[in-house]
Amino acid sequence: MADIFERLLKNYGPIGQHRERAHGYFAFPKLEGEISSRMKFRGKEMIVWSLNNYLGLANHPEVRKADGDAGRDFGLALPMGARMMSGNSDYHEQLEAELAAFESKEDAILVNFGYQGMVSLIDALCNRHDIIIYDAESHACIIDGLRLHPGHRYVFKHNDLEDFEKQLQRATALIEKQKAGGILVITEGVFGMAGDQGKLKEIAALKEKYEFRLLVDDAHGFGTLGKTGAGAGEEQGVQDQIDLYFSTFAKSMASIGAFIAGDRKIIDFIRYNIRSQIFAKSLPMPLVIGNLKRLELLRTQPELKDKLWENALKLQKGLKERGFDIGKTDSVVTPVYMKGGVEEATAMVMDIRENYHIFCSIVVYPVIPKGHIIYRLIPTAVHTDADIEATLNAFSETKKKLDAGAYKVEAIPDMAEVTGKRFDYLTQRPKNK
Repeated sequence: MADIFERLLKNYGPIGQHRERAHGYFAFPKLEGEISSRMKFRGKEMIVWSLNNYLGLANHPEVRKADGDAGRDFGLALPMGARMMSGNSDYHEQLEAELAAFESKEDAILVNFGYQGMVSLIDALCNRHDIIIYDAESHACIIDGLRLHPGHRYVFKHNDLEDFEKQLQRATALIEKQKAGGILVITEGVFGMAGDQGKLKEIAALKEKYEFRLLVDDAHGFGTLGKTGAGAGEEQGVQDQIDLYFSTFAKSMASIGAFIAGDRKIIDFIRYNIRSQIFAKSLPMPLVIGNLKRLELLRTQPELKDKLWENALKLQKGLKERGFDIGKTDSVVTPVYMKGGVEEATAMVMDIRENYHIFCSIVVYPVIPKGHIIYRLIPTAVHTDADIEATLNAFSETKKKLDAGAYKVEAIPDMAEVTGKRFDYLTQRPKNK
């Protein structure tokens, strides 16, 4: 019999294999100081493009006061227990009611985390006779929820309506053959990697031809899209066609928790059947009260969303003018596509951090195909014109180095051991073990 731990230690996985060089720098970095567009990384001030603090609410004075007052008045323990047993409160119910109204739905239910909530929601909704149809670029929480599904699941090519309809036809035929079950379609309001919106309007239009229910994960659209900030459904004019609207507090509200909104009877079913909430402690009172304040500001201060979009459009326009490929984003999420391997990508990240003081997240294999690099920039309402200009200049200079082969190294830079050292990649290369 094999020792399961021995097997794990022989293969740490595609990302874990780099841990001895990457930990604390490329992976598990530590940003310090007040949450803002500029923070400290290894003692240096960086312009930060990696925080989902879209509206700048993380350090908004009213939010900080609400969080602090609630922590003082209630502590983190209250309410004690799961919502169904002993962890309910008027504040939890108030937040649910306000979220439902904001999303133009009859009711809403709070869940502790977006990832956990989506996994458990799929499990609660579908039985072995049901068929799930989902977009190929769905978030990992959706994929993990699908792994729990005992029935059939069909994937359609990303935002490909022709392929989507083919999968609807397959699912409909199977339902008719087995004489049991229904169809759940899952897509996203905004796809967090590429920044493009899901084709909600076109998908919803097919309800006239096929029978299915629509679940939309709008983590990146909530608070950023639509006239009032209600999300991608409002932006595309089909909020009433979304049967279940799902979003998290971790993006625009810079907090913890998530919610599901929909028809009252369906939300009530979920409330009594979603295992991740029935068997988990309720959201602590400071988070609930803090989220009430955040939702209030989202509703009453539209200038926050306006400033976010002003910054996002300046950044995206500047990148395109400099010849960068930012794909088909029609949200504030700003990907920058480049060519190169993992080693080149990490060397470039090191240069842009150490010598240009820009901190942004980079995506490489195995998340995307080999030979490709994506910088994923997250603009916020608190970024300044100076932040944007400095970043555009840094990108232009490092892109020239990438194209010239200046970042070609045999292994990723050993930044787990190097602190505060500057590298000029045109004259000096980092030591590789």
